[in-house]
Amino acid sequence: MTENSNLNDLIIDAIRDRKGRSITVVDMQHIAGASTGTFIIAEGSSTTQVSAIADRLEERLLQDARIKPFNADGYRNSEWIVMDFGEVWVHIFLPEVRRRYNLEELWSDAVITNIPDLD
Repeated sequence: MTENSNLNDLIIDAIRDRKGRSITVVDMQHIAGASTGTFIIAEGSSTTQVSAIADRLEERLLQDARIKPFNADGYRNSEWIVMDFGEVWVHIFLPEVRRRYNLEELWSDAVITNIPDLD
C-alpha cells in the first residue's frame, strides 16, 4: 500500500468519525496540469456537521500521521470547506453546494471511486 493510499484511508476514516457521507475519491495523478494528485469529496448535512468533519479531519491527521493542512478555507460559512494536505485535497460540502459545483463532473477524466456509506 502506498503512502498516498494510507493517507486516503486515514482521511476517509476521519470523515466517517463525524458521519460524513457520499465520500468520493477523485484520482487525478495521471492528469497533466492537475492542481493535486487526489481530491476526496464528502458531505455533511448541516454547516455544523461540515465544520465538525473538517475539525475531526485536522485532529486525526495531526494525531495519527503528524500531518497538518497547508491551508484550509471555507470555515466562515461552512457550506464548503477545502483542506490542502499537499497531494490530497479534501472538499467537505453541504449536499446542495456539492451538486452546484459538481467537482466529479469537472474532473470526469479522473479515476473516480465512490466509497460506500457505513449505514
